[in-house]
Amino acid sequence: MDMISILSIIVSSALIYSAPLIFTGLGGTFSERGGIVNVGLEGTMVMGAFAAIVFNLSNADNLGKMTPWIALLVAGVVGILFSIIHAIATVNLRANHIVSGTVMNMLAPALAVFLTKVLYEGKGQTAFVVQNFGKTSFPILKDIPVIGKIFFTNTSAPAYVAILTAVVCYLIIFKTTFGLRLRSVGEHPQAADTLGINVYAMRYAGVLISGFLGGVGGAVVSQSISLNFSGSTIAGQGFIAMAAMIFGKWNPVGVMGAAIFFGFAQSLGVIGSYIPIIQNIPSVYLQIAPYIITIIVLVGFIGKSQGPAANGTTYIKSK
Repeated sequence: MDMISILSIIVSSALIYSAPLIFTGLGGTFSERGGIVNVGLEGTMVMGAFAAIVFNLSNADNLGKMTPWIALLVAGVVGILFSIIHAIATVNLRANHIVSGTVMNMLAPALAVFLTKVLYEGKGQTAFVVQNFGKTSFPILKDIPVIGKIFFTNTSAPAYVAILTAVVCYLIIFKTTFGLRLRSVGEHPQAADTLGINVYAMRYAGVLISGFLGGVGGAVVSQSISLNFSGSTIAGQGFIAMAAMIFGKWNPVGVMGAAIFFGFAQSLGVIGSYIPIIQNIPSVYLQIAPYIITIIVLVGFIGKSQGPAANGTTYIKSK
């Protein structure tokens, strides 16, 4: 196999696995930029993955190839509804952010598997979807010499949507009034309040946006990687997305880059045999590599990456 073919396989696989991490990491960025720590991203992804597969199986005959794309939006809405739990707990009830997020992560798999058994005659997993993202070749772009074959042939369309979303999120957070208000709430909520900014509303907005993007991330996993839903469809991707958020320093473009790196690490267990340098390494080591890398990144960077100053704090409006 020539070098261009090897690079094409590496890039394609890395993008497939990085797409859900980009969406979910961006969601976490919005939440934490507003001052709400959201460790419940894993649970949000579970609910998004479940909703997408149920919608896909129910509507594939009518919607055809558009089914997985519409399912992304449905999963995003379900992610919003699920994230309301975290918003109420942390903003209104002033619960500990970590505890609330942990409860979400414990609730989501149990709830989703229970609903799966209710909907599918007691089975713990769904059937496989026929309408899925698969691999896409972009017209015109795929014909560019060298670059076209590596980046735009048999690749992941959701990944390029995720990259575009990261750019849009960067513009929203750093170039709009909404983004300025969200960041001010995450840095100094008291000062933001004195300027007339509704701290509670902004924090709600950050959490709900994170719910939408986390749900979309889960939908990408279930419709491009697992192709069905079970209790093991989401297995740590939410925590890896959090690591990408920290590694990317709460900057959407940085989060995107970190997510692509972690996506590449996740893909090694699948494509390792095609890469000459690591093809002799037992696959089990390549499969655990992304989790080891996540731990190393968190240990090495969590103390050095400074998040929003008021992140994780409870805000009580002064009278």
